[in-house]
Amino acid sequence: MDILFRDLRQTLRNLARTPGFSLTVVLVMALGIGATAALFTVVNSVLLKPLPLPDSDRLVRAWEASPEHGYSHTAAAGGTWRIWHDQNRSFAQLGVADPWELNLAGAEGQLPEHLDAEAATWQTLGLLGVKPALGRFFTQADDTWGADKTVVLSWSLWQRRFGADPGIVGRKLLLDTQPYTVIGVLPKWFQYPDAHTQLWIAISPLFPPRAWDSHDSHNFTVIGRLKPGVSIATAQEDLSRISRLRAEQRPPNDFIDDAAHVVGLLDADTYKVRTLLNILFAATGCLLLIACLNVANLLVARSASRRREAAIRSALGGSRGRLLRDRLLESLVLCTAGGAFGILIAQLALQWLLSRRADLPRAASVHLDGTAIGFALGTALACGLIAGLAPAFADRHDQLLNALQDQSRAVSGSRQSLRFRRALLAVEVALTVVLLVGAGLFLRSYQNMHSAELGVSTARTLTMGINLPYAPQYEKEARITGFFEDLLTRVQALPGVQAAGLADRLPGQGEGTDDGETIAEIPMPKGTMLDIQVRYVSPDFFRSLGIPLLHGRTFTADDRLEHGRLAIVNQAFVRQYLKSRDPIGLHVNDLNTGPEGTTDPKNEIVGVVGDVRSAPASPIEPIVYFPLWTGVRSGPTLFLRTTGDPLAMATTVQKVVAGIDRSVAVTDLLTYDDLVGKNTAEASFNATLLSVFAGLSLVLAAVGLFGVLSFLVSQRTAEIGVRMALGAQREHVLRLLLADGLRPAVIGLVLGIAASAGLTRLVASLLYGTQPLDPLVFVLVSFALIAVAALACLLPAWRASQLDPVAALRAE
Repeated sequence: MDILFRDLRQTLRNLARTPGFSLTVVLVMALGIGATAALFTVVNSVLLKPLPLPDSDRLVRAWEASPEHGYSHTAAAGGTWRIWHDQNRSFAQLGVADPWELNLAGAEGQLPEHLDAEAATWQTLGLLGVKPALGRFFTQADDTWGADKTVVLSWSLWQRRFGADPGIVGRKLLLDTQPYTVIGVLPKWFQYPDAHTQLWIAISPLFPPRAWDSHDSHNFTVIGRLKPGVSIATAQEDLSRISRLRAEQRPPNDFIDDAAHVVGLLDADTYKVRTLLNILFAATGCLLLIACLNVANLLVARSASRRREAAIRSALGGSRGRLLRDRLLESLVLCTAGGAFGILIAQLALQWLLSRRADLPRAASVHLDGTAIGFALGTALACGLIAGLAPAFADRHDQLLNALQDQSRAVSGSRQSLRFRRALLAVEVALTVVLLVGAGLFLRSYQNMHSAELGVSTARTLTMGINLPYAPQYEKEARITGFFEDLLTRVQALPGVQAAGLADRLPGQGEGTDDGETIAEIPMPKGTMLDIQVRYVSPDFFRSLGIPLLHGRTFTADDRLEHGRLAIVNQAFVRQYLKSRDPIGLHVNDLNTGPEGTTDPKNEIVGVVGDVRSAPASPIEPIVYFPLWTGVRSGPTLFLRTTGDPLAMATTVQKVVAGIDRSVAVTDLLTYDDLVGKNTAEASFNATLLSVFAGLSLVLAAVGLFGVLSFLVSQRTAEIGVRMALGAQREHVLRLLLADGLRPAVIGLVLGIAASAGLTRLVASLLYGTQPLDPLVFVLVSFALIAVAALACLLPAWRASQLDPVAALRAE
């Protein structure tokens, strides 16, 4: 131990004599380890850690599926959940939990609050394995149609809104203007499905009994707990068996999926980000490897500059093991210091990452814990060992003894050492190319997404969600329509408003509802339907957003349920389903509006409008528009085009809403551009993060090239002097050294392009309008890499070309 401490003190003194070298190595490792530790923390917290629920490996989510029609999974219909629940052999419990939204009325001076909730069957909280912190959970009696409404509060809402009142159980709350009785409080640790969920309510009082017999309306999220020893594959086959039997018994024109899709609950919650996070983690791994190679290169150079010292120590009896131990200790000290600073960088990186992607699943659990710190320090030690062993591979023991016999500094550097450094640099450049290509593809994808034509004008437009409460005054369709008509009339009359409208989903806002449709005049085989995007819009929707009318007419204020059912279709609908046939007068059968097993009512097509995109990254799809004045209540979006700054109208419009009904919540006040931007935020984040990694790797590669060529010049000073004394021109020397320096860069570029061509196929599903082998990206990366490499090599090559041959030979 005393020997180790003595060696450590000597190592610290040696490093203190070269502070520039030491700080460079520490900074390089801190960047590599910091980025990797941050992404490891996210991957570990989101993808790897089990859900904080008892026996979470037995928790699954189930969807309906129809391989025959190309549907890998879709939400379950109420009738499907019921027969699964009654007839399965694989589940200890099977329940439903669906996202919901409620307006909590203010009391005692408090403001109303719009809250995220989960509507669930009475079994759901129990099957998740949670027990109440206060009170109780739902019983079967609570979860029936017509039962008094009950609610369970999250711990955070109980603390924040009700001051942790221990007498909260039994208290009445007004949710959507209706009284709910508080029956319990969830424990502090329970934050499923995420930390935003503030309330749990029973689901059956929200849906009439016929909803649990329907097999057409796919609205429900099914969660189950497997029986001990039952695998996910067995459970999937069990539910598929039940669905097949029901599908074989279906009446004419009844559309029932004939299979099931079951996955673990953790995988179900994280599948949308799994590929992305794995790619980003791999990118940080590349960055870390580049940093490690860079440090190895620096240590090889440092070892080469101290070969004579090492040779003297060897001649005096120092063993090769002792010399190797000193090198390893030096490398470990530097990399461990880099790891310590890397932990600080990881913490800052996590704060930035979570501020940009607060929507990550399980975001509340992402923090730098002991596992992440251990990973960072373990990575630092591994890098220290790898980088510390590099000089041993670069030099052989007999070359150290030869160094004492060499009188010329020109040959004091080992050719093997130089070849080894060039090999390391070629690998470093290859990894840099892979990162640059990945960043280029994501940047190009984001550019395509950002510039995609939505088919509407978004300039100077304010948007906001209008959430009607599920209250008695809005039970009838006429009352719902009356509220929205009144709201639209008042908003259109405001000074500074040019146009206004309502829609359940705006173009660019994201995918909306898709329903099963048929065309009455075009016969279809039994059990088949058209899966079409459906929108409910106000009469002025098309004119206000600049969507052109191509044929027929748009909706008017008189187009409502009692005057007949009408529909408008877009060009994509006509192209895909009607070809050259005139759509006016044909009928679309919306299978979700009629009684189960029927195709009534028919909706007459009265117009054809231009195409729009549901989201910036979405292809043009067939869309059927229905009049909003048929009593649709599901939180439409109000939009208004203004003559000035749209956000300046926000307060005025909120007052208009409150003037009609103070219980109606207004949410997501955004300009239309910002609303669309929410759908491109993920692409922007991906491109930004990969660009940062690629930029850092390019800087590290440039530093490596600069170091290798500078080392080469220092070793060939005498040779350069002789060449110039014998008449070599400075331009010739410059070209010679540039070629030497660029050789590993070109080799690395070729290797990197080949690797990228194979690896980019893994990210194809995350790209929009961009091919994995986009030639423009590969060409630009090649030019950028060669340009940076040339600049990195130019300074040491130019210095060598300016050498005075007499001075160089005299120094030798």
